[in-house]
Amino acid sequence: MRPARILIAAATLLALSACSTEEDAAKPAPKETTADYAAAEKAAGIPPAPTGDARDAYLDAIAAVDPQIIADEEKAIDAGRNQCASLKGGGKKLDWAAAQRFGNDARPLTDEQGKALNAALRATLCPK
Repeated sequence: MRPARILIAAATLLALSACSTEEDAAKPAPKETTADYAAAEKAAGIPPAPTGDARDAYLDAIAAVDPQIIADEEKAIDAGRNQCASLKGGGKKLDWAAAQRFGNDARPLTDEQGKALNAALRATLCPK
C-alpha cells in the first residue's frame, strides 16, 4: 500500500505545481496586431499587397511571362511580395529563385522566365 500512497502524493504535487496563480490568469496574453505584421514585412522588404490599378498592372506584367502564373491570383501576389524581399536583399540566383517561387512541378519555369518575372516585379510591385 505504501507505493500507492507515494504515487498519489506525487501526482497531487504535480497537479498543484501545474496550476497558475490568479495573478497569472489575470494577465492578458500579448497579441500581435496587423501593424506588427506590416512593420515586420516592411522591414523584411515585403511590400503591401497591391490593390486596384496597381494590382491589375502587376498581374498583367507577370501574366506576360506565363499566363498560367495568375491562375491563382492570391498565390501570384504572395509569390511576388516574397520575391521582392529577395530582390531587396540582393540574394544570389535571383532569376532561379523567381522561377522556383512562381513555378511548380506541373509548370516549371526557366531561369530566363525568372529573369523576366524579376523585371516585371521591379517595374510594378517592388521598384528599386
